[in-house]
Amino acid sequence: MAFSVSDRTLDDLLRHTYNELVASGAKLSATRGSTLEIVGASLELENPLARLSLSESRRRLVSGLAELNWYLTGTSDTGTITHYIPIYANEIESDGSIRGAYGPRIFGNGDNNQIRNIIELLKEKPHTRRAVVQIFDKSDISKGKRFKDIPCTTTMQFLLRDGCLSLIVTMRSNDAYLGLPHDIFVFTMIQEIVARSLNCELGRYIHNVGSLHLYEERLDDVEAFLKEGWQSTDSSMKPMPSGAQWAYLEQLSAAEGELRSSGSFDEINLPSHAYWADLVRVLAHWEAAKRGNTTYAGRMQDAITDGTLREFVRVKSS
Repeated sequence: MAFSVSDRTLDDLLRHTYNELVASGAKLSATRGSTLEIVGASLELENPLARLSLSESRRRLVSGLAELNWYLTGTSDTGTITHYIPIYANEIESDGSIRGAYGPRIFGNGDNNQIRNIIELLKEKPHTRRAVVQIFDKSDISKGKRFKDIPCTTTMQFLLRDGCLSLIVTMRSNDAYLGLPHDIFVFTMIQEIVARSLNCELGRYIHNVGSLHLYEERLDDVEAFLKEGWQSTDSSMKPMPSGAQWAYLEQLSAAEGELRSSGSFDEINLPSHAYWADLVRVLAHWEAAKRGNTTYAGRMQDAITDGTLREFVRVKSS
């Protein structure tokens, strides 16, 4: 059964998707547990800036931001992500790597940096249909090899039309409760990063999934989300600053590394633009709260200049 929905905010999109899965999802016994599944789903977020959930249960800025930073590093370093999302430790192979890490596949070094490559391609040929980033690889299902984790995302296709950059993401599999909000956050952030490099506006974000599923063990969580009521507040993030973001992204990654390793929060070097500095302050608030440093957590909360982001330190971050 196919499913298609288009909404302006992430909360609206999640609500429609969860209702459909609960009402019409087919039961399937999968490797990691029983699920309700929709085969062939297409979800459109009409406003890619409305990528955050303002619900109490799906308010997940810190972990989404951590995942974005992990991708941006271009490595499969496990400490960068398990610090924020411990469940990733279950995916570590015997050699210490996570096979499905997106960073080396999307932001690899040199010619392997697919995002840089598609930016140059779109600059040369704005109407190209070849601006495709491949994530899932044939080696992921090599005969005789069974990895703990392989990419759920197969491709990202960027289309520049009428001065707006749209992104179509295709996934072989997507956990609607844990994975979907993170994926939409990360991919729309990458969409905006590319758009800034091209000096164009954001277009549509379309999220296509082969197997969109909800683990039955999460049904109570979904019910709690649905009972919160419609999240009518505009959850749009502020636009990124104009121009290429690469210098700011390097500053973001450096600051995140300092937060994890430094014993003194006052030594952290914030990014030079307020947009990215605020995102580091969100991470700093989470790190300080985790260490029990309520004084510094309060300072970071007060220092966040973006009212929407400040909402995400109002409650316990995760």
